[in-house]
Amino acid sequence: MTSKLPIICKPTRWFTFRAMAMFLMFGFFAVYFYYDGSVGYRKKNEAFYLNKTFHAANAEFSRMNAESGLTPQMWKDHAAKQNVRFPEDRSLLPADIKLPMAWPSILHDFDRMKSLQTNLLWREYTGSRGMDQSVKEKPYDAREIGEQWVVFWICLTLALGALFLLLRTMRRSLIAEEEFLITQQGKRIPYSDLKLLDLRKWDTKGIALAEYAGSSGEGKVRIDGLTYGGFRKEDGEPAECLMRQIRSRFSGEIIEYAPVNKADESAAAASSE
Repeated sequence: MTSKLPIICKPTRWFTFRAMAMFLMFGFFAVYFYYDGSVGYRKKNEAFYLNKTFHAANAEFSRMNAESGLTPQMWKDHAAKQNVRFPEDRSLLPADIKLPMAWPSILHDFDRMKSLQTNLLWREYTGSRGMDQSVKEKPYDAREIGEQWVVFWICLTLALGALFLLLRTMRRSLIAEEEFLITQQGKRIPYSDLKLLDLRKWDTKGIALAEYAGSSGEGKVRIDGLTYGGFRKEDGEPAECLMRQIRSRFSGEIIEYAPVNKADESAAAASSE
């Protein structure tokens, strides 16, 4: 069966889907690690030190009440002078945080504080601010935040690489004409220049290698049937048609696995016994 020429093998849906999936996956992780490095970890650090302040205020309230019979005004005056104790390294905290930060107003309330229910006050406070009430056992340090940026740049590079590969490949195609094979790079190679055709991976991976030398120069061509054309029967198996056209005009050396004869295989197995 002769295919209509030229046979144009464009990027397959399989390749497009795979490249797009890689771009979206690495893009998602890039955004994820960017958020953690620039905002997420720093907000968790803010929550850690605020939560620590709640526990410190609770202990201080108990101590002062036991020492001097604490009154609402005494506690209010004391709380008004207190600030949340954050680390000096501002890079560990959200960029928009304003320091010094006074104790949250809920800690100024004598009636609420005397219940000594720190966790209840913390849940109320985080709920009013839309914060996650769960707190890590220790804050993130500069190394851990820096690691998020490192992974972000790696994922961003991989995402951009996948996007570049997708856009570059979408503009290319493999074309078999009457006298020429046109590679995905646009190089026209006469079939007479093809000297060697390696088909050992064609049946299993849809990949063939062709060596050429002559008027078109010297080099190798990678024929990737899964990326260009494909083997879908409903599409007419473009990659297989392209290979048939190449072989019909090819006069050089072909390397391929020899088909195994089942009868010979059974006889060899019997003789080895």
